[in-house]
Amino acid sequence: MMTRPYSLDLRERLVSTVLAGTSARAAARVFRVGAATAIRWVERWRAEETVAARPIGGSRGTPLDGEEAWLLALIVEQSDITLEEIHSRLAERGVQVAVSTIWRFYDRRDISFKKNRSRQRAGTPRRQGSARSMAGKPTLA
Repeated sequence: MMTRPYSLDLRERLVSTVLAGTSARAAARVFRVGAATAIRWVERWRAEETVAARPIGGSRGTPLDGEEAWLLALIVEQSDITLEEIHSRLAERGVQVAVSTIWRFYDRRDISFKKNRSRQRAGTPRRQGSARSMAGKPTLA
């Protein structure tokens, strides 16, 4: 279960107290909220003149949104590229993200990096072929 945001009334009273001359930390103690929370509310009031809660959840975007065309062209150009290679090429472009962020970018577009027959995955030497199916085998009763 997700928590609810603090009430607008509490936010407004805290900001009014700070604007009247109290420090954000002292107001936070009075209203029993975290100091960082009070400081954020006051900063938001000064920047946007609102302390209303922002929507919870939803997509905030990713640093890769601006690189979409380049990333899609990259895998067309070099279909056997790995996520690690993409990661290093992004770093050369000045984009610092985790490999998991790159994977999620391609996953949202239904692009997979699984090996296929033309790019055989290395396996153990003992295993030659796939396991046989048990379907249609006689059972002991």
